[in-house]
Amino acid sequence: QMQLVESGGGLVQAGGSLTLSCAASGRAFSSYRMGWFRQAPGKEREFVATISSGGGSRYYADSVKGRVTISRDNVKNTVNLQMNSLKPEDTAVYYCAAQTVAGTGRQWGEYDYWGQGTQVTVSS
Repeated sequence: QMQLVESGGGLVQAGGSLTLSCAASGRAFSSYRMGWFRQAPGKEREFVATISSGGGSRYYADSVKGRVTISRDNVKNTVNLQMNSLKPEDTAVYYCAAQTVAGTGRQWGEYDYWGQGTQVTVSS
């Protein structure tokens, strides 16, 4: 019912910045909490950031707090992840996800729709 398409991944040097975008095709985008997760090789999928349906509440993982900003535009049906001061440890595949049932927004199992993922590589 809902499709998510991610873009903006790529290669960046440590200390640099990158903005990831997620475009949603579903009509109920403004009703869904949105989240960003990432998964590095050999590691579990990790929570990065989440934003409430109206955009009034945001929560970040401790590992990225202060360096990452999540935002959304409910008119354009997009959610972005602005990343600054990137570190090699940020290297991972980043996924955009939509939550249709209320939850904390911090667990990957709470989300119902997922994008294809976009690779972010931070070089030292």
